[in-house]
Amino acid sequence: MSSNHLFDRKEIHSNNPRLSGFKTTIETAFYGNNVTEIKDVAAAYQLAFENSQTIVTDLPIDQPEKLGLPTEAKVLVTNDGKIVGRSAIARKLILTTKEDKDFSALMREVVYHGQEKNFLKSSVVVGLHNDFMVKSHLMIPANFPMQLFQYLMNFEFSQNLTNIYEQSQEFPNENDLYFYADPDWQHPDYPDGLVILDPAHNCGAILGLRYFGELKKATLSLAWQIAHRNGFIACHGGMKQFQLPNSKYTMAAFGLSGTGKSTITLSHHGNKFPITVLHDDAFVINQKDGGTTALEPSYFDKTEDYAMDHAAIKYFLTAENVGITLDENGQKVLVTGDIRNVNGRCIKSRFATKDRKDHINEKIDGVFWIMKDETLPPILKLNDPTLAAIFGVTLATKRSTAENIQVSDQLIIEPFANPFRTYPLAEDYQNFRTLFTNGTTCYILNTASFNERNISPEVTLKGIEDIVTKTGEFETFGPYPQIEYLNIDDYEPDFNNQKYRQALKTSLKTRLVFVEEKTLNPFTELPTEVTDLLTEMILKLEK
Repeated sequence: MSSNHLFDRKEIHSNNPRLSGFKTTIETAFYGNNVTEIKDVAAAYQLAFENSQTIVTDLPIDQPEKLGLPTEAKVLVTNDGKIVGRSAIARKLILTTKEDKDFSALMREVVYHGQEKNFLKSSVVVGLHNDFMVKSHLMIPANFPMQLFQYLMNFEFSQNLTNIYEQSQEFPNENDLYFYADPDWQHPDYPDGLVILDPAHNCGAILGLRYFGELKKATLSLAWQIAHRNGFIACHGGMKQFQLPNSKYTMAAFGLSGTGKSTITLSHHGNKFPITVLHDDAFVINQKDGGTTALEPSYFDKTEDYAMDHAAIKYFLTAENVGITLDENGQKVLVTGDIRNVNGRCIKSRFATKDRKDHINEKIDGVFWIMKDETLPPILKLNDPTLAAIFGVTLATKRSTAENIQVSDQLIIEPFANPFRTYPLAEDYQNFRTLFTNGTTCYILNTASFNERNISPEVTLKGIEDIVTKTGEFETFGPYPQIEYLNIDDYEPDFNNQKYRQALKTSLKTRLVFVEEKTLNPFTELPTEVTDLLTEMILKLEK
């Protein structure tokens, strides 16, 4: 099996690198008399169904028996309070001995006081193919069974993958993942809650935070860390494969929530091609053979675009931070469209995608960086591996309502669209640069606007089709011979326009400043070639 939860007795000593104060504090809590193990999905559903915080709708779950649920299972809803998104400000990493010491002391107090109430625990598998699978254990207070049920629905309940997991690629130096969660926790020093992750020992604590996305992203963060340590590229993105008459085209789209990642990944392009979807949010690339593996069976999706008559409602398993009303038959149904609050969410089953694959053997043909940068045409092609990696590490976008922050139109940089990295940024840069050097082509998708014209999903999807079918015409992007733009009516760049040149220059300078600031921290420092090439690009606009 992949990760490990057992130790030989002779391995249990202070010099074992798999043990630490923080990891031991968290794992120990799992074995207390106040902790009850939930061993199947049906039991988790029943606890959530009966909980006072749960709303039981009249919406039936599609194919419940295939998910281990009762045949009469209904979509369950839980609603939070003021906070309805992920709180990045709460996230802390343990990277030093001092941090381990300090957070271990804090966790001992958390666990001590947690003994006064009852907890539930259960386990899932993260990774859906024997190429990459790790086990994750979660414990959470018994008065939050909906969060545990969501966890089992979002990831793969281990019982369903036992045989595959037993035969999966072994990572002998990796612990299983362990997460201690307490949404009720409060501390005057951490008014925004606290997410502590120990990437070296594969464990974490999610404290004072109710939003399910915190559990999901904490788990993915450490699963990606394990993947990174063991020869995989960690990807916060979507992947799908086009079946063409005489070939296949495999593409990966990287972007933050709200930039169009799921729309692009899950679109079937009017059924012009048979399409297989890997996932729309999380996967890993095996650097040895280029194969890709999805980390989750389900989809944690926004409900903003799903009215009650939308076909996707059929595949909802749970919903969070949405309203409830009665339909014409007096049945309890959902009020979506972000009417109650922003960032309403659901967990959709894998059945929402007709042709799903958990693993794709073929190497990636194209990587698409999804940006919200209004100085760029709808689609650019980057023909230099270094430049392709640079634009990935300086991926320019805008924040969305998925995060617990004030959303603005300010352009921000989020390297590789992955705010969940727990290892040095330069390592991701080198991994993606190698990917492009080995033949994967890189594109930029601007899904905002250009030439004061909105770039619709139809324009973006048509451009992708032109790339896949090799029917699109590309032209050189101004003074940059290594960059081309897809020729689309009304979206042509005009380098004779000084206002446009200045806007593009400002965008490139934003990237350069970001990289220069990162050099102040060894954890985020990048090779000098990044600043050199960005500086060269800026100078070309001054001629």
